[in-house]
Parts: sequence; structure tokens; C-alpha cells
Amino acid sequence: MPQGLPRRIRYAFVTQGLLLILAVVFGVSVVTLITRDALISQRLEVEAQAFWERRAGLRPPGQMPATNALQGYFRGQGEDEDAIPGFVRSLPEGMNYMYRLQRAILVQRRPDGVLYLVLQTRTVDRLMWSSAAAMILLGLLAALAITALTYRKSRGIVMPINRLAEEVSRWDPLQGEMSAPLAISAGAGDSGREVRALSSALHGLTSRVAEFIQRERDFTRDASHELRTPLTVIRVASDMLLSDPALPAHGRRSLERIQRAGRDMEAVIDAFLILAREGGVAPVSEEFDVREVALEEIDKAQALLAGKPVELALVGDAAPRLFAPRAVLGVVLRNLLRNACHFTERGRIEVEISPDAVAIRDTGIGMSAETLRHAFEPFYRADAFSPMGKGFGLTIANRLARRFGWDLVLESEPDAGTVATVRFTPANES
Repeated sequence: MPQGLPRRIRYAFVTQGLLLILAVVFGVSVVTLITRDALISQRLEVEAQAFWERRAGLRPPGQMPATNALQGYFRGQGEDEDAIPGFVRSLPEGMNYMYRLQRAILVQRRPDGVLYLVLQTRTVDRLMWSSAAAMILLGLLAALAITALTYRKSRGIVMPINRLAEEVSRWDPLQGEMSAPLAISAGAGDSGREVRALSSALHGLTSRVAEFIQRERDFTRDASHELRTPLTVIRVASDMLLSDPALPAHGRRSLERIQRAGRDMEAVIDAFLILAREGGVAPVSEEFDVREVALEEIDKAQALLAGKPVELALVGDAAPRLFAPRAVLGVVLRNLLRNACHFTERGRIEVEISPDAVAIRDTGIGMSAETLRHAFEPFYRADAFSPMGKGFGLTIANRLARRFGWDLVLESEPDAGTVATVRFTPANES
């Protein structure tokens, strides 16, 4: 089922949600860290300013800050550093943050001494990161809500298109037109109107395609049936003339050519009748011996080699049986044998039967790699001016083989001959 578009949209929204979550977490974390450092820096600056003002006599004298969170140290000019903790002595002037130790240290140097303020940031950190967690949670909830609403809206727009794609994928042109145009709910808005228009257009197209296929099928069937009557008359009349012992040799040769052409035409008509039933009523299947059908077609093909130094023989001891329309295999082999006879001027044509295939091997002119690529295309001929063949024998054989689940494979080299193999699938083996 064509679920590609909804799946891609779902993946896009999942990716968008994850990126949005990462952005929220990263953004809130950075803002929290900057805000924390700014608050700590401001507090220490205020404490330092108050200390210097007291020392300058601008404020009443007071003690150095000494609380659980804030500890102050001062070393005057020329005084010993022993009273100063070792971890702050070597710090540069300005704000120093020790995130692992959860401390912030302000160092200020003046002409009369150096001030050290050490702040324990555990309480500030807990407060700030708790606030950050709350903001992240609210941001995630908002992001999820927005993503869910947007996905629901997008899904509502896409689902009618997906349903229409499913209907188109299920439609078989050989089975008639597609079902009625897709019904879209009134809440779909502008997109619903567009999908309804597309659905109606596709429905009209399928109707025209179905009508065209039916006309083609009817024409093929009717024309094939109508052509049988004059062909029967030609065959009967030529048989009666050939039975006349007084018929001159040149007349006999002409009648034999007429009969061969009539048999070729009958083969084409048989193929057209079978192909005209594609998607409709299939020919009656039966269990039959592949070897018997091959022998019948070899016998019919002998007349095509009249006057040619070519031997036509059946090889292989296998005797597979198939459950399929007997006439179909006959038409396929007849077309392949006719091709082999037309393009083989001397040598040998072998029909080899194996347990799962029939191979027709000739010593004819062969085909180039370019010709092989186009061999199954209708009316394609490597030599457009050649009087042999009309260019659709292999096309008919290939279509019939595919119709019943067989594989037709060609192997050929120029001036080395061709091997055409009809391989039966296990489902068709008895």
C-alpha cells in the first residue's frame, strides 16, 4: 500500500520534535547558566564595593564577609599570604568560576591590597536549575502540543491523497474503471476540494482507459474470429488443389507457400484470441504432456524448412507435464520455431526438453547485444528491409509466457545462432 507520504511526514514531525526538544533544552540551559553567572557576579561586585567603601571610610567600619555561603579574605601590601587559602592565591583578577566545586571567586586588586570573595553557589545552582527544569518541561509540553496539532492538521490534508493513491494502486485497467470518486469530508477545506477534483479527474481517466481496453479487446476478438472463416476456406481449397496429381510443380510450390502463410496467420490469430482474454476469462487449462505439444509444433514447422539444408530435431528424454492451456504453449513454441526456421539457412535446429523448460537452439544468423535488448518490443526488426517476419512474433511469445507465469529468455551471438528458452515456474509444474 502506498504509505510513503504519511510515513515521510511522520518522520519529518518526529525529527522536528526531537530537534525542537534539543533546542529547548540547550536554549534554557545556556540562558540559565548566563543568568546564574550574572546574578553571582552582581552579588560579589556589590559585596566588594561595600568592602572598599568601608575601608575608605565612606561607610561605617564592618567585618569581612564570613557566612556559610560567602567568605572574604584581604591581604594588604607587604602582608604575608599564609592567611589566604591556597586555592585562591593564584587566581587572576576578576570573576573566576569553579563549577565542579560550586564556587565563584572574585579577585580585586587595589593599591592598598587584594580582596578575595569566595561564594558557595550550591543554593543558587539548585534554585536556578530547578527553575530551568520547570521551564524545559513547560517548553517541551508546548513543543509537543504544537507538533501534535500541526501533525494532525497535516495528516488530515495528506490522508485523502493517500487514500486516493491506494485506490489508484488497487485499480487494474483490465478489470474496468476505478470505483466512485473519493469522498472527502467537508472539514478538509481547500485541500479537500483539490483532492476531490483530482479524484474526479482520475475517475474519468480510468473510465476512458477501461473503455479503450474493452474496445481493443472486442476488436481483437471479433477480428480474429472473422479472419478464421476465410483462412479455413483457403486451407481447404489449397488442400484440394494439392491432392490433384496433375498439378504442375510450380503450382504445387505456390500452394505450399499459401498453406505456410495460412498456418502462420492461424498462429497469430490464436495468439490474439488468447491475449484478448487478458484480465477476462482465461483459456481452459488442462494437464498435458509438453513433449507431445513440442512434437506437434516440430511437425508443423518442417514445411518452413522446405529446400533448406537444415535439420530440425527433438532432443532430450524429459517428459514434463504442465497444467495450463495447451494451445498457449503451442502458440509460444510455434512463434519461436518460426523465427528459428526463418533465420537459419543451414545447419541444425534443436528443440531440447528438460524437466522444467523447453529450449529451441538454432545455428542461424544470431542477434547482436543491441538487437537482444529490443527483441521483445513490438514490430522491432534489426533489418527493417528484411522480408522475413513482421517483428511481433517474439513479442507475442513473451506476452503469452508472462501471462501464464513462464520465463522466456533469449541468448544469442551474431553468426553463432540463438537459444530461446521457455522456463516453467514450479507452480506450473505437475
